[in-house]
Order: sequence, then structure tokens, then C-alpha cells
Amino acid sequence: MLAMALAALDSSIVSTAVPQIVGDLGGFSVFSWLFAGYLLAVTVTLPVYGKLSDTFGRKPVLLFGIALFVVGSLLCALAWNMAALIAFRLVQGLGGGALQGTVQTLAADLYPLKDRPRIQARMSSVWAASAVAGPALGGLIASYADWRWIFLINLPLGVLALWMLARHLVEPVRSPGRRGPVDWAGALAVFACGGLLLFALVQGGVAWPWLSAPSLGLLGASAVLAAAVVRIERRAAEPIIPGWVWRRRTIAAVNLALGALGVLMIAPMVFVPTYAQSVLGLGAISAGLVMSAMTLTWPLSAAFSQHVYRRIGFRNSAAVGISLAAVILFSFTLLPYPARPWQPTLIMLLLGAALGLFQLPLIVGVQSTVGWSERGTTTASVLFCRQVGQSLGAALLGAVANATIAARLAHAPMPGLPDHLDDVSKALDRPELLPPAAADYLRASVATAVDHIFLGATAAAVAALLVLLLVAPRRFPILEEHQDKQQEQEQQQADT
Repeated sequence: MLAMALAALDSSIVSTAVPQIVGDLGGFSVFSWLFAGYLLAVTVTLPVYGKLSDTFGRKPVLLFGIALFVVGSLLCALAWNMAALIAFRLVQGLGGGALQGTVQTLAADLYPLKDRPRIQARMSSVWAASAVAGPALGGLIASYADWRWIFLINLPLGVLALWMLARHLVEPVRSPGRRGPVDWAGALAVFACGGLLLFALVQGGVAWPWLSAPSLGLLGASAVLAAAVVRIERRAAEPIIPGWVWRRRTIAAVNLALGALGVLMIAPMVFVPTYAQSVLGLGAISAGLVMSAMTLTWPLSAAFSQHVYRRIGFRNSAAVGISLAAVILFSFTLLPYPARPWQPTLIMLLLGAALGLFQLPLIVGVQSTVGWSERGTTTASVLFCRQVGQSLGAALLGAVANATIAARLAHAPMPGLPDHLDDVSKALDRPELLPPAAADYLRASVATAVDHIFLGATAAAVAALLVLLLVAPRRFPILEEHQDKQQEQEQQQADT
């Protein structure tokens, strides 16, 4: 849980110090890469670390990831300009990829199926606590200390996690995965393909138009590299992304469903704080609390979900959760204008409860369908799809928001409104400088854009439901503990 906290605190604590960082180092035009670069490194390394943990064990991979994260944090604190800080954030992300996937896999390794919901709920509580404590801690450091302490605070936490894991973590005696040659060519190809695709999604519509030569070139190059990944992985003795990840219905369905979860999560995570500030007129802290209400009910619902899926099964529990989430997401579009702050807050509370009932049964269920030697790869593939879904959702839903506001500005019935999208946020920061009718029209335009965003998120939730109903088996093929050991013995005999 301490290792997970390193990754969970990172984004929320860094975001609050951005003004101070930019004021010190400059680089306002590229500061978004402090987050995009970290996300890119985490996402593309997840499948690599998953395969390595299946081959060499969880403990060495986790220790390496924490050490690399701590080194990256130290380098970030020593950064002398924005380019160096972005590069060192990439180093942090290379360690963060090992943290997220390996900790989730260890939870399934160390605890039997009946105890996994309780452990996974505790993991969820780490993210919930980080969502609330991160901005507060970051704000205190940014206000009363140098921004470099945002990264230096990771050092004692990381060293403590390293010491505790090295001293106390004893993995169950297992036969390791087949130790053939490491598929470094596949790892490099996955990294290059994922990095190029995420770069195209992050920059598209921001640095250049979607239909411009840079976007089309990057997306085309990503497709070529994707074909190269398939070719390399088919020939590899021990591929980083083995074909069985997509040939098994259960794993493929969970991958697609959690990819849709990544898409819909952009609506509450990115656009609700903007809605709360621009439309409701709340301050930054209050807006953050509206969004973080979701993180309060998520772990509670996740802990309760075991009582549901033990009665109706993993798939049906997740289907109930995502069905409720679709209704709740759609209800956001029915809010009056202007809404009262308690109304979106209530929606976020209900959404967290629905998504806790959706996500945890899928993760626990899919981990229970594979043995130890395949669990790291399976968990990493699930988290990888969710991360890619978030990047895709940010690009698609961001384009929807921009198109909606641009259309409203083009057909505005009164003068005095911004001419460009880049000026909208500035105008909303100082609405008193606009004519009252223009300021109200601009707020209503943002509210309409967020409504469209939540319609898109509702569509993603419906897509996840269809995947569960049409692709996932009615009952997950659970591998019992004795079957797990038998599978490992058979694998060991085959290797011999």
C-alpha cells in the first residue's frame, strides 16, 4: 500500500504546484507534458513489467520500480529547466509502471480469492485518500516551501517501502515462468508503438489540428508499428504481449470493458472540476472536492461488491455496476442551469459507488482465471487497456468539448465574447470584464459542452455493458488454488 501511494499521490500533488514550477523554470507552453510524459511512460511499460514479473518474480520487479521512481523523483527535484524536468518525469514514469501493475498482481498472489476483495478495497482506499490529501499537501508545499519538495517527499516514502518489502515480503514458493530469452525486441516495439500513439492522442487537437499532416503522420506511423509488434510477438519465444491475452474471452472482454472505463473516467476527472469552477463559480479547492466525492464511495462499494458477485457472479455484478453508471452519467445532462453544487456532488457520490461495483469484480475475476505464471501479464494487460482508454478518452471527449464551444461562439447572439477557444478560460477567470449577458452565455456554453461530454461517457458505459453481455462468458472460469499449483507443476514439467 505504501508503494501504491507513491504512484497514487504523484499526479494530484504535482498538479497543485504547476504555477510555482512554471514561474521558476518557465516553459508554460509545454508544462502539460509533466503529466502526459509520465502517463506515457507508465502506460507503455505496463505490459513489459507484467511479463518480467511472470518470468523473474514480483519482488525484484517491484523493488526495481520503486528504486527507479525514487531516483526519478530526486532528479526532478534537481531539474534546472522545464525540458530537464519533463525528461526526469519520464524516468519517474518508467518506475511508476512497475508499481501499478506489480502491486495489483501481488494482491492476487498473496491472498486467496475470498480475501482479495478486502485487500483490493484497501488498495482503492489508497487512491481515495491520495485524491483528497494530494491537492491539500501539494498546496501547502507550494505555498510555504519550494516546489522541489513536491518530489523530495517521495524519497523517505520510497526508501521506507523498499526496506519493508526487502525485509518482509516473502513470495509463495512458485515455479517461475518459462525463462527463455527476454523479448527485448518486442518490449522496444511496444514502447515505440504505444509512445507514438499516446503522443499523437495527447498533441492532436492541441498542438495541431486532427486532420493535419503531423496527426495523420503520427497515427499512420503508429499503425505501422502496431503491425510490427504483431509480427515480432508472433515470432518471439516468450512474447511481451502473448496472443492468449486476446484469444481468451474472459481476458479480452475485461480488457475492452476497462478500456471503456478509461474513456468515461475523463468526464468526471477532467471536466467536472472545470464545470464546477466555470459554471458554478466555485473555487479551485471546492471544485476539487466535488470531483473527489467519487473517490469516497468507490472503495466502500468495492469492499461491498464481494457480497454481490458471490451471489450473481463476476460478470453480472460488473454489468449491474456499469448499467447504474450509465444512468448516473446520463443524469448529469439533466441538471438545471445553473445547478446547485450539491447536485453534481451527489452524482459523483453515486458514480463512485457504481464504478466500484463494476471495476473490482472484473479485476478480481480475471486474476482468478489464470495461474501465477500468467497473472502478471494478465493484470498488466488490463491496466494497459484502461490507461490507453484514458488517453483516447481525453482526445475524443476534448475534441467534443472544443467543437461544442466553438459552435456556440460562432453563433453567439451578442458581441463581446472571445474570438478563440484559447481565450475562453481567461474570460471565465475574469467574467466581470464581460457584459453580463455575454458572461452568462459563455457559462451556458461550457455547461452544454460538459453535457455533451457526459453523453459521450454514457455511450462508453453502454459499450462496456455490451462487451460484458456479448463477449464475456456468463461465468468466469475460476482457477482454484489446487488447480493453480497443478498448472504450475505441469508448466515446470513441460519446461524440463
